[in-house]
Amino acid sequence: MAAYNITIFLGLLFLFFTFSASLKVAETHYHEFVVQETPVKRLCRTHNIITVNGQFPGPTLEARDGDTLVIKVVNIGRYNVSLHWHGIRQMRTPWADGPEYVTQCPIKPGASYTYRFTIEDQEGTLWWHAHSRWLRATVYGALIIYPKLGSSYPFPQPNHEFPILLGEWWDRDPINVLRQATFTGAAPNLSDAYTINAQPGDLYRCSSKETVRLPVDSGEKVLLRVINSALNQQLFFSVANHKLTVVGADAIYTKPFTTTVLVLGPGQTTDVILAADQPPARYYMAARAYDSTQNVPFDNTTTTAILEYKSAYNTKKGRSSTPVFPRLPAFNDTPTVTAFTNKFRSLFTGKVPTEIDESLFFTIGFGFFNCVPGPRCQGPNGTRFSASMNNVSFVLPRRNSIQQAAYQGIPGVFTADFPAFPPVQFDYTGNVSRALWQPVRGTKAYSLKYGSSVQVVFQDTSIFTIENHPMHLHGYHFYIIASGFGNFNPARDTAKFNLVDPPMRNTFGVPTGGWAVIRFVADNPGAWLMHCHIDAHLSLGLAMVFLVENGVGELESIEPPPADLPPC
Repeated sequence: MAAYNITIFLGLLFLFFTFSASLKVAETHYHEFVVQETPVKRLCRTHNIITVNGQFPGPTLEARDGDTLVIKVVNIGRYNVSLHWHGIRQMRTPWADGPEYVTQCPIKPGASYTYRFTIEDQEGTLWWHAHSRWLRATVYGALIIYPKLGSSYPFPQPNHEFPILLGEWWDRDPINVLRQATFTGAAPNLSDAYTINAQPGDLYRCSSKETVRLPVDSGEKVLLRVINSALNQQLFFSVANHKLTVVGADAIYTKPFTTTVLVLGPGQTTDVILAADQPPARYYMAARAYDSTQNVPFDNTTTTAILEYKSAYNTKKGRSSTPVFPRLPAFNDTPTVTAFTNKFRSLFTGKVPTEIDESLFFTIGFGFFNCVPGPRCQGPNGTRFSASMNNVSFVLPRRNSIQQAAYQGIPGVFTADFPAFPPVQFDYTGNVSRALWQPVRGTKAYSLKYGSSVQVVFQDTSIFTIENHPMHLHGYHFYIIASGFGNFNPARDTAKFNLVDPPMRNTFGVPTGGWAVIRFVADNPGAWLMHCHIDAHLSLGLAMVFLVENGVGELESIEPPPADLPPC
């Protein structure tokens, strides 16, 4: 009888701990983000920059798949602000997505707003950043999603994990850089430095003492979570003498492949395993620009951090030795970018849409607005720079957000007539007639039925110059089923579609002078911004909005707006 009672007791104890563990599978994490001015010294000069909680980069958010994040943002800075949780799907919660005047009005100085969202079926590296003008130059941080308790990575557990946030630094207020460009109509001033975890590194003035260092022991494996949080620049990244095994991108696992160089457009993330298998020494991690344009100025400097083997650093000779420098590609090495991009394949592939309900074709690129010569017309040949999709240069509303107007049925904020195709067909990557250089301004959305299967062909244009555009879709990730150079030709290029294991991303670089094809299912209702993640291009109008209608019932419909949604 005693043995029976012990068995019953142990059984109940097992059930209790099993139930207790199940309660801990999903947690709610509470944070307070105070947006404030903070004095920061870089390149020998101190600037009052906008930060979160006085940190630069901002705080790293950590959660598990299935967890909920509740983040109260208090704005005590001098600018309006909103925050975007880049890559989070925001299922039914567009109010928490963040782009100002698209899903919310900005948080004014002295006000606050609480973002609430749940992570659903996502693991890996994402990030968060300001989505108001150019504030994300300094307002950004990592957002790391671990597997659920009881689950593990689909690769051997690393010894350490280390976030690498690539950035850009201006030796002046980035908002003033934007204001000047907006006033003159010319291109904005270039950045003065690139950064790794907000530090420029050894190759810049007054910077070597704060260079980021990553100590390792021989034989260890390190998971580097690399994020391109730069405002306007695609970047190469490499670690001297070390190979990198890519295992994930944009919080989606990939089939592993090995490389010596990464390429990341602004907004993209890449998870790599670095094996500390080289002779103990000091090795530079370095990043510099990939410039895909033709004869356009760019910041040609290089940022560095140091991978430091502890056994080498513990000797006087090791501490004083100059780190080994990596071989980085040439600034305009598009073949390396193409080869790297073509290696991505999804590790776990869902059902790629094959029956398409909405087949869309979007041209993307630059343009010019004609104007009366003067101080506000300092673009090429006395014009103002612009950018557009399907010849529409996107203009943000000001008196309400698109999401609020759609939800409440408020007229006059936007129109739902974004064109499915360019108004005029032409040789997109050839010698474009000047008659096609000027777009039209508009605040336009394209409506999608809930559950519809969507295909979008993105076509770069050669107006002014061809360029690799990192296109980001809020509220979704999508399959990239093909890409190439020149003008997309369905008769020829459809045969290239990968419908078996295409990579999934939330941000993808449309090749310079080329095209890319994506597919997704419109299963998340709301107003979702699609835009180039080079902020200089976004501010010129390279954006549009997908307006996904509600489906049937509560689980296919937008949640009501929160009570503290900021007013306009």
